[in-house]
Amino acid sequence: MIQATSYQKVPGILMALSSAVFWGISGTCAQYLFEQKNLDPAWLVTWRMILGGLILILFSFTQEKKAALSVWRKPEDILQILLFGIVGMVAVQFTYFYSISLSNAATATILQYIGPVFVVGFYAIKNRKWPILAEYGALILALSGTFLLVTHGSLEVLVISKEALFWGILSALALAFYTIQPVGLLRTFSPAAITGWGMLIGGVSFSLITQPWTISGTWDSGTFLAFGYIILFGTVLAFYFFLRSVSIIGATTASLLCSVEPLSAALTAVFWLKVSFLGMDWIGTILILITVGLLTWSKKEKQAI
Repeated sequence: MIQATSYQKVPGILMALSSAVFWGISGTCAQYLFEQKNLDPAWLVTWRMILGGLILILFSFTQEKKAALSVWRKPEDILQILLFGIVGMVAVQFTYFYSISLSNAATATILQYIGPVFVVGFYAIKNRKWPILAEYGALILALSGTFLLVTHGSLEVLVISKEALFWGILSALALAFYTIQPVGLLRTFSPAAITGWGMLIGGVSFSLITQPWTISGTWDSGTFLAFGYIILFGTVLAFYFFLRSVSIIGATTASLLCSVEPLSAALTAVFWLKVSFLGMDWIGTILILITVGLLTWSKKEKQAI
């Protein structure tokens, strides 16, 4: 029986790992489009949300039928989905991609993974309860990893620009908001529907600023391939695989496995785009990945109590 259960979890593990790799590589594709094809980050984010949102909503309709529209029945739910789309989705997408344009995919992805630390801090304040020992350790590791990543251990100089650091930390804060704000909606409605509507609402609202009908950058076969990858693999399939993995192995294990994302972004940026990633960068990356692991397992322990 134990062997059968373990065997049944293999597809879920593979799906969680695949979604993390897809997300990581999509960040490198974005860097390629910004650096070599001159695409505007805001333009790319707008189309990613609009196209990805439409595909996810269509998927939700085919799988859940009327449930895909149920979020629009109550005024309080409508307000929350609008807030999630206009604020949460736009913020987490734009800050991340803009951070990539200022630094590189590896650094931006790793900085965004500080987000869970802010989530822990929010719930500690909200519940008026001190974090547990593992969460204190995670905070120290996150700060140490960030310090090594942006300074290489020097107290006198930054190895990335102040703007890149600012937007990277902002993307971590946006990720925290994106994680916390839709919790109530996700308890009631389908994750595919919530994410799809959130993306579409965010994309349409952001288009009022970005004017996506004006073509950005240089378009050739490389541009189409990278753009297509971001939409199909980095958005739709990554999200679908992650949802499926959660249903098989649980949210805690799936989230822990998704910490592979910064590694995939770093490796593809180094080997494909020749991004310089030195020893201190790798040490900082490992410390931040350990942070994610500690926070994930501390959450699991709390749920078990």
